[in-house]
Amino acid sequence: MPLPILALAIASFCIGTTEFVIMGLLPEVAADLGVTIPAAGLLVTGYALGVVFGAPVVAMATAHLPRKPVLVGLAALFVVGNLFCAIAPNYWLLMAARVFTAFGHGAFFGIGSVVAASLVPRNKRASAIALMFAGLTLANILGVPAGTALGEAFGWRATFLAVVGIGLTSVAAIAWLVPSDVTEPSGGGLRAEVRVLGKLQVWLAMLIAALTSASLFAVFTYIKPYLTDVSGLSTAAVTWVLLLFGAGMTIGNIIGGRLADWKLMPTVIATLLLMALLFVAFTEFGAIATVAVGIVFLWGLLVFVVVPPLQIRVVEAASEGPNLAATLNQGAFNVGNASGAWIGGVALSWGVSYANLPLVGAVLALLAASVAVLLRSLDGPLSSRRDSRRQHVGITRILRDQPLFLPLSQQARVRMIGGIGLAAAEKDLRAMLNRIWAFVESQ
Repeated sequence: MPLPILALAIASFCIGTTEFVIMGLLPEVAADLGVTIPAAGLLVTGYALGVVFGAPVVAMATAHLPRKPVLVGLAALFVVGNLFCAIAPNYWLLMAARVFTAFGHGAFFGIGSVVAASLVPRNKRASAIALMFAGLTLANILGVPAGTALGEAFGWRATFLAVVGIGLTSVAAIAWLVPSDVTEPSGGGLRAEVRVLGKLQVWLAMLIAALTSASLFAVFTYIKPYLTDVSGLSTAAVTWVLLLFGAGMTIGNIIGGRLADWKLMPTVIATLLLMALLFVAFTEFGAIATVAVGIVFLWGLLVFVVVPPLQIRVVEAASEGPNLAATLNQGAFNVGNASGAWIGGVALSWGVSYANLPLVGAVLALLAASVAVLLRSLDGPLSSRRDSRRQHVGITRILRDQPLFLPLSQQARVRMIGGIGLAAAEKDLRAMLNRIWAFVESQ
């Protein structure tokens, strides 16, 4: 992993832990601050709303500033916000500290993804974004369980103080490892950032993100009662299943980056269709505990396969001013989080059983796939050219780097790489094939 992207991944680990660890500490927070657990649960909602509304504000306010200082400042904001959380004397100040902390969430991931993509060759940009988001997925496997255990042992405030320590590490890592000449704001500044929002493709990509997230949270919000009531697992077993879900997310994130570098929109469409099928399988076979556990792992894997492609799709569609659009895409994921949980709750209130709840997720995944097909059709030849360009870059590297091709004349390599045609380099190609045959015979 390139060191600058490692620095961004450390910060995303800190942010992910901040966002999700509160869910494991709700009883401790409620008891300490004298509120009910449902009221403490609103701290999760408050954070999500802070992401949705704070992301565009921060992105627009920093549109004209150099990217590296902005990233350092946003990481520092998380340090200050978590410190305020740790020392908050009452519920409302804790809520305010959570919302304040969330303001930098969307902007960090939006601007950070643009910076990560700029640090690598074009055909590796989705993988770079996936590596940055790996910190977020690892937060669910390591940060949240460790933070919950720390909070149960030493009080919930100790968890936030630990996150402050991780945050300070991320600030230092970004300041030290991210190059100062990293991609700068677009020449049009805020005007260019806002102008790209007039592109239908940008909004369709964000709609896919929202629907994908909604399909996840319509079911995942109620995964514990599903696994206990339908699959027959114990409460203790559910904890390990959720860790398995997090492991699937981490693997899927890396796979998604690689697939997106190869075929971007086909990866999104195929994955969403597989998610819909998986939800149907969950409905049919979720009562079998071992099958349910396997489905949860695959579910976590698939849902994060689409994250890097969707983020790089927004960055590409808004190339003239990507920071605001990439930031809003993070808000779209959080809108999906909230709306998906609400849709799942409404379905249950209308009499849908836990066993059939995955069908709601299947419908939402199919809607997301339909929008992805529409986006693909609007791209038209552009999408094909983009995929061809990715393959062309890979072929170019082979022709350039492999020892067997080095004896070719520079002119022939240029002809081949430029795609003029084989006929124009027939003589040199014959010589190359002879060298390949001689090499094979010598092995």
